[in-house]
Amino acid sequence: MTTRSEQKQKTRRALMDSALELLSAERVFSSLSLREVTREAGIAPTSFYRHFDDMNDLGLALVEEAGLALRQLMRKARTRIKEKGTAIDVSVDTFMEYLINNTNHFRLLLREHTGNSQEFRIAINLEINHFVTELEEYLNQRTKLEENPDALGLVQDKALAEAMVIIVFHMGGVALDSSKKERSEVAKKAKLQLRMLIKGANKN
Repeated sequence: MTTRSEQKQKTRRALMDSALELLSAERVFSSLSLREVTREAGIAPTSFYRHFDDMNDLGLALVEEAGLALRQLMRKARTRIKEKGTAIDVSVDTFMEYLINNTNHFRLLLREHTGNSQEFRIAINLEINHFVTELEEYLNQRTKLEENPDALGLVQDKALAEAMVIIVFHMGGVALDSSKKERSEVAKKAKLQLRMLIKGANKN
């Protein structure tokens, strides 16, 4: 028997999934209406307000979910690095997996990052900063483990992490609506750019 709390979570999930389903290469989140989302979810419009204050609140919940899912996946990728090749190869391949399985989540992050809503821009920048911070910490840990006397310092680690995230997110944007073959080429290019970036950083 479904409890009231479980039913509430189920309805909230349905609203979030419906909003994601309505996004596409042609449609941005700001173009979605409350009635459209509730119709897709199969609930009455008045029920929406039991779960979200407004459409912005729904969108922000999706942004937070997208950022968290990506960070969790990349954490898992770092454990796979020990078993399956280089950090760059595993990380880029893992990001591409995320992109394929969460296309509209990433579409939301990409589009609203430069959209008209300041609230969305701030929220997405916060998620990107979390991503950068975790990568920076990982780079710093690798430096300590390798005991490299020429390793980058903390300031350089942050700059490198920011540059790497820019490359990866750009790759995601290019690959978003591409074919499988095109995505493969985009991933190869990103891996090359990341290797060149790290090699250049270690020379300075």
